[in-house]
Amino acid sequence: MAGRPAPVPVDSQAAARVLRRFRAVFNAVKRHFQQVERQAGIGGAQLWALSVVQAQPGIGISGLARAMDIHQTTASNLVKGLIAQQLMATDRDPEDGRAVRLRLLPAGGAVLARAPGPFSGVLPEALSGLEAQTLARLDHDLGLLLARLEPARNAGAIPLAELVSPAGAPAAPRRGRRTKAG
Repeated sequence: MAGRPAPVPVDSQAAARVLRRFRAVFNAVKRHFQQVERQAGIGGAQLWALSVVQAQPGIGISGLARAMDIHQTTASNLVKGLIAQQLMATDRDPEDGRAVRLRLLPAGGAVLARAPGPFSGVLPEALSGLEAQTLARLDHDLGLLLARLEPARNAGAIPLAELVSPAGAPAAPRRGRRTKAG
């Protein structure tokens, strides 16, 4: 492929160790989101959105998107799902009638009360606990990996919780059974 970096000889044991670490990270993230869905009945991204609105009553859709580091359309879709479940409501901004302010409904507060933390997810929480130098090195090295993977342009703006369940979709109960596809 044109533009793809040339293959570099690699220690296959080192590559296998790193692959196992990625699997461990993804499995920790997946396990957390499954626990959120079991206990709270909503997806991880929805839970994070509820927690942001609880912490910042009156925040708008664009503010929510910034707080969660996601695209504004994704935030809007999350909010629509939460409104449909009667966990969140919107009010028109009195100064700008086009803008809406988000507020938590009592049922949304009840979901947060029974949900396991961290509300933002285990990976953002773990990353925020790393030293700046470690984060910079990780950012650089992941950039090298991403250059080889050629991800979709907007892949970084999709919440990790959507890898477990789609945004806005109510969580399906997990019964531990395997399906024909699984």
